[in-house]
Amino acid sequence: MSSTKYESADLILKLYDMRREETMRKARQWFGGFNPQSAQEIVDAAASEETSAYYRMVTSYWDMAASLVHQGAIDEEMFNAANGEHVFIYAKLEPHMEELRTIFGPQILPNLERLIMNIPNIKERLTHMREMMRKMMERRAAAKKQ
Repeated sequence: MSSTKYESADLILKLYDMRREETMRKARQWFGGFNPQSAQEIVDAAASEETSAYYRMVTSYWDMAASLVHQGAIDEEMFNAANGEHVFIYAKLEPHMEELRTIFGPQILPNLERLIMNIPNIKERLTHMREMMRKMMERRAAAKKQ
């Protein structure tokens, strides 16, 4: 199946609308502040009564959206031009993926990873994204101290 530009745009807008749902917004906000320094922190978040639903909601959403791209329902170039949050999410998890796959199995986020790895210059972009996140966390910490 190969989608038209209009069909791709329509699905992208529907996916965007899903991101606006109240619980999903809370989950995305939580994930934005989630700064895992180890695979164990991710495992703990995925198992926690408080954060498990948020973790699973965000990661499964982006893996599902990526699967729509891989199946040809959404044009890949258009999807990547219209979204950046999936790169942000993956940048947080990527340093721990090998260990996470040892813990959870090889099926963890295969569609998201495939989509991300197809982006030109992705290694540099992920490095830049992680540096931006580090600076953002430092600013947040400094603001809390004041």
